[in-house]
Amino acid sequence: MTVTIAVAGAGARGMIYARAAAADGRARIVAVADPDPARRAAMAAEHGVPEEACFTGWAELAAVPKLADAVIIATQDTMHADPAVAFADLGYAILLEKPLAPTEPEARRIVEAVERNGVVFAVCHVLRYTAYTRAFKQLLGSGRLGPISSVQHLEPVGWWHMAHSFVRGSWRNTAESGPMLLTKSCHDIDWLLHIVDEKPVAVSSFGSLTHFRPENRPEGAGTRCVSCPVEPACPYSASRLYLGCLGDPVREFWPLGAVTSDASTAGVMHALETGPYGRCVYDCDNDVVDQQVVTMEFERGTTVSFTMTAFTPLEHRKTRVFGSHGFAEGDGHTIRVVDFVTGSEETIDTGTSAGASLSDGHGGGDTGLIRAFVEAVEKGDQGPLGAGPDDALAGHLVVWAAERARANRTVEAL
Repeated sequence: MTVTIAVAGAGARGMIYARAAAADGRARIVAVADPDPARRAAMAAEHGVPEEACFTGWAELAAVPKLADAVIIATQDTMHADPAVAFADLGYAILLEKPLAPTEPEARRIVEAVERNGVVFAVCHVLRYTAYTRAFKQLLGSGRLGPISSVQHLEPVGWWHMAHSFVRGSWRNTAESGPMLLTKSCHDIDWLLHIVDEKPVAVSSFGSLTHFRPENRPEGAGTRCVSCPVEPACPYSASRLYLGCLGDPVREFWPLGAVTSDASTAGVMHALETGPYGRCVYDCDNDVVDQQVVTMEFERGTTVSFTMTAFTPLEHRKTRVFGSHGFAEGDGHTIRVVDFVTGSEETIDTGTSAGASLSDGHGGGDTGLIRAFVEAVEKGDQGPLGAGPDDALAGHLVVWAAERARANRTVEAL
């Protein structure tokens, strides 16, 4: 059986998932919907999609009889609920880019539609699907560390990634997309629930926008990097970042692909002179936090602390697990394990060579997710995904509770 897939949203994430599905050999892209004619045409050409199966938006695709076994929904975050419900009602299996939805009512509407129609469904929490995660989950499930007392987890967003996506880019403003914890770190909250494998019962959070603010603008700085006298000494120089992508096909796809489709010096300079990605990071309309701490308590007393910060290199997540009989420390590639009985140490090599970024496939997570999704669609069974709509919703409920706790300086029950 060859699984047929329609794609709603032909931007970077839609393109990545479509390529991964086609490369798997068990799936074929048969329809594409996107309001941008260039993106739509590019995906259609790459996958041999005929003109009659190209649509100007998800609603136009949903208005015709079902064209595929499954649909990848990679529209903007605020445009998840309506297409997800529509495609579920048409009987499509659904792969939905994270987050599930910007609000709890929308998320619950999606879950209800999926369950009502009995369709295979996955949110793109790709961290679940890496070899590293499988190894970590197996270690904790083996009992080698004893009962887990606490977990520390760090998401190192990366200084330039923060500037690109969350200061200048599409996820900079809460009203236009959502809070940082939802649009970026719902991956991590989901991963922690998966690893700890307990029910969370309470959450608190602190965080704020500490640096990318007008009052931190260097003296003499301009409004755009291309004409700024202090640009050479600024860590967040758009000129340095995007001109530095030229000649590297991976970086030309991302992050440069979000800035311009003209991968030339002249094309980049024009985009930086006229578009949002050339703005000074201290002169944008951003309001999402650049650092946040979330603490969770679980039903058996386990505690988890999660830190998201912009002020790091863009690397794999770092995790420490403290058990009664052992300690584990992972960096996305290897896991160091210390046995308290013997004092011995072991390093588990998970075989992960890919980097942590979008252009690196999130350490193999993008490919792992697609393979599991295609298998689930083949079998008509949620099982290969290892998670269902309720699991996706659970992590989002923690996120929304943590945001209430941060805003109100409270401890929120779950």
